[in-house]
Amino acid sequence: MTNVPIEGILLPNEKPNHESPSNWKEYFSFSTDHKVIGIQYLVTSFFFFLVGGIFAMVMRGELMTPESDLVDRTVYNGMFTMHGTIMLFLWTFPSLVGFANYLVPLMIGARDMAFPRLNAVAFWMVPVVGILMMGSFFVPGGPAQAGWWSYPPVSLQNPTGNLINGQVIWLLAVAISGVSSIMGAVNFVTTIVKMRAPGMGFFRMPLFVWAVFGAQIIQLFGLPALTAGAVMLLLDLTVGTAFFDPSKGGNPVMFQHYFWFYSHPAVYVIILPIFGIFSEIFPVYSRKPLFGYKVVAVSSILIAAVSGIVWVHHMYVSGTSGWMRLLFMLTTMCVSVPTGIKVFAWVATIWGGKLRLNTPMLFALGGLVMFVFAGITGIMLSSVPVDVHVNNTYFVVGHFHYVLYGTVTMGLFAAIYHWFPKMTGRMYSESWGKIHFWLAFIGTNLNFLPMHPLGLQGMVRRVASYAPEYQFWNIIASLGGFLLGMSTLPFIFNMVISWMQGEKAPANPWRAIGLEWLVSSPPPVENFEEIPIIISEPYGYGKSEPLTANLSE
Repeated sequence: MTNVPIEGILLPNEKPNHESPSNWKEYFSFSTDHKVIGIQYLVTSFFFFLVGGIFAMVMRGELMTPESDLVDRTVYNGMFTMHGTIMLFLWTFPSLVGFANYLVPLMIGARDMAFPRLNAVAFWMVPVVGILMMGSFFVPGGPAQAGWWSYPPVSLQNPTGNLINGQVIWLLAVAISGVSSIMGAVNFVTTIVKMRAPGMGFFRMPLFVWAVFGAQIIQLFGLPALTAGAVMLLLDLTVGTAFFDPSKGGNPVMFQHYFWFYSHPAVYVIILPIFGIFSEIFPVYSRKPLFGYKVVAVSSILIAAVSGIVWVHHMYVSGTSGWMRLLFMLTTMCVSVPTGIKVFAWVATIWGGKLRLNTPMLFALGGLVMFVFAGITGIMLSSVPVDVHVNNTYFVVGHFHYVLYGTVTMGLFAAIYHWFPKMTGRMYSESWGKIHFWLAFIGTNLNFLPMHPLGLQGMVRRVASYAPEYQFWNIIASLGGFLLGMSTLPFIFNMVISWMQGEKAPANPWRAIGLEWLVSSPPPVENFEEIPIIISEPYGYGKSEPLTANLSE
């Protein structure tokens, strides 16, 4: 059989054995195709992103004035809790799992995930979680109001006296979400370890795969703690156990340990795939190999390892002893080392490159800039004296949102634009994409930057009213929040119109590197007619020779 070189990879000179999935009904079915499941994750999570964003704009409207005069305080507390819960459990986690579902098998030369049916079951648990969360608005007393962390004893209060209430539904939804994510983690780790194409050793894997691997290892070891804590709190609420109820001899601080043992590493679960996205995008739009491939790859595993010994830095003011404060301050600061390695590698890759400022590159650069700022404030918060001063203030909220929106969501938009032609077979509008970027970039900074001076001045978070001296910065933050909400409109318009009638995309419009760009757009059902055989180092990931694969013996 004749082999034809395409972008440095040898492909057999024959047509694929399957057509790409094109029936829209397939996206509403129990499909086991990892690409269909990936898009199901992305579309479902984006719907909840819009819901969470609406809650955020209502809250910013409330905070325009010092008085609580827009919505009832109970409604505000419910929206506050649901905003955080939705943005974490129904937007960032599922959307990143969606990208990993779509890309990992393609990137490693596999036809599908290791356990396709388990993959489908894990996805269909996500809409169940969303329905439960939204349904909690219609039970007596409304949704959970104890914040997305739901610390007892506040979360153990039951003013209505009903067995089924918003907090019970919230805990049940979080437990189901945890089970779904654990199932996904088993699938990803097995797929990456066992289903790589022949010749693709660990140090020939794309860096996005490395990042997903590190993130899913964290899920396997950390998520059972949060799931167990949610179940134990659920039992306290429903059957009268006393794990965390201080009135019955329980220990409420223990729940914080269960919660943060996973929920701080969870930040790395969602940031590591974004780091992988940056590592894939910067070389393509700089036209340079990524600087320091192996070191960047290993740094993902180092972040995963260190993430397990940092959780107590959220509990400096929870009666934590001095030696624990010192220990966890040092371990938290250590996370900056492998993270700094990645930032250095990205800057070295961009430096001197032939930059193409397409929409994916703009979002990736914007995300990198805001991540560096978030990293600086994160180092500040790891320090005990600073954290004790600004604990429970808007400084923490500003830092957290620079990570979650400024880095993670901007990185997600970069990925959507970059792989949109591959997923849909259509090109998007660059003009609308750049309008989206500038609105989002300006809105993000206007929204979250003012929260830092607010926190340093002493404004506490989780409130619907505040002292009048904080109003100026709150007005700026609210205007930024409204602009950020509006920035989503050109994105929706661009994606819908482009998917329906955009220009047909070639297989590799960006001249990118990787197996996913060497199949048709969208890819065929089983990805490859024959499993590729990797026979050299990956071009763009550390050495000058091209990645080559032989799809026929």
